[in-house]
Amino acid sequence: MYRPVGLTSLPVSGRSHHDRASLSPRHSFDGRVAVVTGAGRGIGRAHALLLAERGASVVVNDLGGSMQGVGVDAAPASTVAAEIVAAGGAAIADNSDVANAAGAQALIDAAVEQFGRLDIVINNAGIIRWAGFPEADADNLARHLDVHVGGSINTTRAAWPHMVEQGYGRVVMTTSTGMFGLPANLSYATAKAAVIGLTRSLTTAGAAHGIKVNLIAPAAMTRMSGQAADPADATAMSPELVAPMVAFLAHEDCPVSGEIYAAGAGRFARMFIASTPGYVHTEGEPTIEDVAENWAAINDETGYYVPVDLMDWSATFMAHPGSG
Repeated sequence: MYRPVGLTSLPVSGRSHHDRASLSPRHSFDGRVAVVTGAGRGIGRAHALLLAERGASVVVNDLGGSMQGVGVDAAPASTVAAEIVAAGGAAIADNSDVANAAGAQALIDAAVEQFGRLDIVINNAGIIRWAGFPEADADNLARHLDVHVGGSINTTRAAWPHMVEQGYGRVVMTTSTGMFGLPANLSYATAKAAVIGLTRSLTTAGAAHGIKVNLIAPAAMTRMSGQAADPADATAMSPELVAPMVAFLAHEDCPVSGEIYAAGAGRFARMFIASTPGYVHTEGEPTIEDVAENWAAINDETGYYVPVDLMDWSATFMAHPGSG
């Protein structure tokens, strides 16, 4: 059988351990095939294990490098895949680098070659190189964009034709509440915010093909976010508490596309980009003074709305006398 570079094959079982235990959860992934990037540790590992537990065949992708994106190690992905197989699930390990298009294509090819289809892509792979401004230089920014944004684009682009052909797909991107602002986090926050624009655009592209694309903003203690000093804190912020939201977004019952959800520590919440109704100037040319005098109205959140897409925002923004 064809084996791309970096692919580790493991024995494959057709049924997961929840089947052997005679459980019948409503949200099953039986017959579904999922690719999870960055799944060798932490949050990605939790996603892979939960999907496999619910019946999905999983490709566990991880380059295995440091959290700064340095080095290669096949062990993390292989260990998680072996864990799934040992529990009665179906999994293979893959060490392709999704930051480049060839690596992402090899990953998707491996999934289809091994399992015959592809239904779910969870783009979780990421790095972090702490640096503030102006210390965060062009190389620091480029490396974050390569992995977080490029990796998400490359993997989704390779998977897209398979999803379009079957008229079904689920993609979960990973953003971060770090985009709200944090010292020494400039490039990471920039990349994670960029993934939101990517997701919103893909949502419009996938709607006609049964493909839904959403975002998760995880809140968990990992090697990238920092380990908790108190074991109780580590338990309260474990990656396993993020996975249920990701699994629901990856499920056929997911009712939304283009949305952002935060998950962690037992809390699940929607995050969104909204607009206030603002102030409309209708007589003559507006001046700086008009902006200043109506500052409170411009910022008043009463009656805010959440645009579906750019055209929806434009129609609402221009819906006032004289705008035509």
